[in-house]
Amino acid sequence: MTKLFKFTAIAEGISYLVLFFNMLVIKPTDLDLYKVLLFPIGMAHGVLFIGYVMLAFLIYNSQKWSLKELAIVQLASLFPFATFYVEKKYVKNA
Repeated sequence: MTKLFKFTAIAEGISYLVLFFNMLVIKPTDLDLYKVLLFPIGMAHGVLFIGYVMLAFLIYNSQKWSLKELAIVQLASLFPFATFYVEKKYVKNA
């Protein structure tokens, strides 16, 4: 389960950055490419986000996290690059 969480944390972080790249770099070029990419990137990110949050709750006991650590892991899903930090610092025994 922790390997799946590690993969999901990394994939969620990458999808978040790709979503930002689409909206901050591609959109200002006035190409309609960002509109084409928005749905598949957004859908992938949404699925990965939900998976990250659910898996964090599922491995909460096996990783022996306190409620504070669980809150940090959950809040990390809202900030770019934070899921990479969580994957390195909080996930053990994968």
